Amino acid sequence: MNISVIGTGYVGLVTGTCLAETGNNVLCIDIDKTKVEKMQQGVVPIYEPHLDVLFERNIKANRLKFSTSLEEGLSHGDIIFLALPTPEDEDGSADLSYVLGAAKDIGKLIKNYKVIVDKSTVPVGTADLVKETIAKETTIDFDVVSNPEFLREGFAVDDFLKPERIVIGSSSDKATKLMEKLYKPFVRSGNPILIMDEKSAELTKYAANSFLATKITFMNEIANFCEKVGADVDKVRVGMGTDSRIGKRFLFPGIGYGGSCFPKDVKALHKSGKDNHYNFDILNAVIKVNDTQKKILIPRIESYFNNDLKGKTFAVWGLAFKPETDDIREAPALYVIEELLARGAKINVYDPEAMSNVERKFADKLNYIQNMYDVAKDVDALIICTEWSIFRTPDFKKLKNNMKHPVIFDGRNLYDVNDAKNEGFYYASIGRKTVH
Repeated sequence: MNISVIGTGYVGLVTGTCLAETGNNVLCIDIDKTKVEKMQQGVVPIYEPHLDVLFERNIKANRLKFSTSLEEGLSHGDIIFLALPTPEDEDGSADLSYVLGAAKDIGKLIKNYKVIVDKSTVPVGTADLVKETIAKETTIDFDVVSNPEFLREGFAVDDFLKPERIVIGSSSDKATKLMEKLYKPFVRSGNPILIMDEKSAELTKYAANSFLATKITFMNEIANFCEKVGADVDKVRVGMGTDSRIGKRFLFPGIGYGGSCFPKDVKALHKSGKDNHYNFDILNAVIKVNDTQKKILIPRIESYFNNDLKGKTFAVWGLAFKPETDDIREAPALYVIEELLARGAKINVYDPEAMSNVERKFADKLNYIQNMYDVAKDVDALIICTEWSIFRTPDFKKLKNNMKHPVIFDGRNLYDVNDAKNEGFYYASIGRKTVH
């Protein structure tokens, strides 16, 4: 099939590349000329495991192409994916200006029947808005489909190629059949393609992300309470997770969730509720708790250093919001860094993939070190913000020898408490006893 993907951000690039991998002819459109030129040369603009292999293979096979021309995209594709950003607006709602702007342009350029697919995460009712926007500009027949993505950063390629489910929101039999044909190669193992109305499809995405964010946040609340009463959150987590009704995933406590999806989607659903005269009390609590959780290590660090961080030097391991990505959007590490800088601290940072993105944000306010042990040289404490695998089994002796003081504040509970103690560290984590 001939497919066009408008927007080559995280979702658009993964979507286009994976659709090309199953034999489709895909043209990706982006207004950023420099970015398009780099992609045409085989340069992947984001870090996502395994994406580079598929990207290069499909460019060589001539199935994956790039252009800045929306007109060319409309001429090429029978199905047009809108994979455009929907950033958080000032009031917490999703900004639909990119999506609706593209819809208006499509209306002006469309020459024959197309299926327009909302792949971006959008509020309930967006498919109707896209339809109205296009219809104002043309009398050509078209259909609008809601097809939310469920891609985990760090696992996006696998999630697309082997989806747990595919959700298609459509009131058109013609469009539905085309979408089912497109996705048939991805569900050969029997996972479902779920057909529903557009509004239900739009809400499914928000509901799923908001539920997962709520699960994480609840576990963080339990971890904080564990510290008050002397319980061990690791034991509580295992005890809860073995209940099949609850499940063991998303029960790991830490310094809050971040990224491009959870923070934005929870706020957008909460705002959408308000717009429809419904108050999501649970989501209001989730947002409030998560904002606090991102900074929960700061009072503990201050207490250890007698409320005087001026001139102290800290090492930070992990800058991305999660491992296996270079995405720093809403990353808890950024909040920790900002709080420390405000208190006059010096900060050395290290992350396997996200260093350049952080440098664009903080410039020379931080020391960027290219080695996980060198970053800890002569520091007063190490702070762990992202659970990269390389941080899980460090050489504790080497680490300790590098540090001025053997102090670790672990926001991701990477180490066994007793192991850290036996290695001679002061070790503070989330929801567990502090040892020294």
